[in-house]
Amino acid sequence: MKNIAIITARSGSKGLKDKNIKILNDKPLLAYTVEAAIKSGLFDEIMVSTDSEKYADIARQWGANVPFLRSEELSNDTASSWDVLKEVLEKLKSKGVEFETVTLLQPTSPLRTSEDIIEGYEVMSVKDANFVVAVCEMDHSPLWSNTLPEDFSMENFIKPEVVNMPRQSIPKYYRINGALYIIKVDYLMKSQNIYADKSYATIMSKENSIDIDDQMDFTVAEVFMKIRNNNHI
Repeated sequence: MKNIAIITARSGSKGLKDKNIKILNDKPLLAYTVEAAIKSGLFDEIMVSTDSEKYADIARQWGANVPFLRSEELSNDTASSWDVLKEVLEKLKSKGVEFETVTLLQPTSPLRTSEDIIEGYEVMSVKDANFVVAVCEMDHSPLWSNTLPEDFSMENFIKPEVVNMPRQSIPKYYRINGALYIIKVDYLMKSQNIYADKSYATIMSKENSIDIDDQMDFTVAEVFMKIRNNNHI
């Protein structure tokens, strides 16, 4: 089975300037994702999709390939990641290069490990899945959340059957963490809804699921990365 990893690293960012190449504990952010992909040993191709020559040079320095830049129409912040993957796959196919699976790795998840990627592929194999997506347990149950009316009334904020429910009895809820998406290429190209036929979850730890969107996220990631590095000394 031929596998490609595509790391999506558009330049610029509204929440945190140039976050994809911002230095996190002596490395540009996207380097952690490139290294995890290489260490997994699963990929025939590890490619960064970016609209920036500067980003492309950094990606190459850390071992990824950047054979071409992303098209202008997919370089804005409203572009779909799936469309970005399709663009890459179609360009490579036109050059006679095809893959059976494609893995989307976002550089904003620097604590995702090679083991997380390997476990995702194990789910793919065991389940004969079309699509595997990483999730993590939520910090707080959505059963304790709701919208508020204009007067901020808490009446009926929590459903009656939940109010007196022991904490240990509250079911676990999970969220998609954005760190890992593995999908069969044929399924991606043909499906209108990838969260459908033979799609499964792979569970990651909350620590490894940290997703950087703003400075607070970045600071939290720095702390966890330092702890991890110190533990490996």
